[in-house]
Amino acid sequence: MNLSAVFIAALAAFVVGFLWHGPLFGATWMKLMGISKAEMEAAKAKGMGAMAPQMIAAFVQQFVMAAVVAQLAGALGVSGASEAVFFAAMLWLGFIATTLLNGVLWEKRKMELYLFNIAYHLVALVIMTLIVVLWR
Repeated sequence: MNLSAVFIAALAAFVVGFLWHGPLFGATWMKLMGISKAEMEAAKAKGMGAMAPQMIAAFVQQFVMAAVVAQLAGALGVSGASEAVFFAAMLWLGFIATTLLNGVLWEKRKMELYLFNIAYHLVALVIMTLIVVLWR
C-alpha cells in the first residue's frame, strides 16, 4: 500500500467534503439539515477552531477509508481508471448507499438528504479510489 497515495486520497476526499457542504451546496445542505440562519451565524461566530475536533475526526475517517480501499483494490487486482471507477461504484452501492438508507427507513431522515449525502459519498469515493489505484 502506498501511504502517500492513501494520504493524498484522504485529503482529496476531505476537500471534496468541505466544498460539497460549503461553497458548492452548503445552502442546500443547511436547508436539508434544518439548520437555521441563527444557528449558522452562531457557528460562524465561534470560528473554524470550534470545529477542529470534528475536522480531525473526519480526516481520520477518510484516511482509514482510503487505506481500506487501497488494500481491497490491491488484493483484487483493480487497475486502470475504468476499473477503479467501477470498483468505487460497487463499494458505494454495496456499503454506503445501502447503509445510509437506514436513516430514511428508520430514523425519519428526508429522502432528499439521503440523496444529497450518497451523491457526495459517490463523488468522494470515486476520487479516492482513482488516486489509490492509479498511484501505486
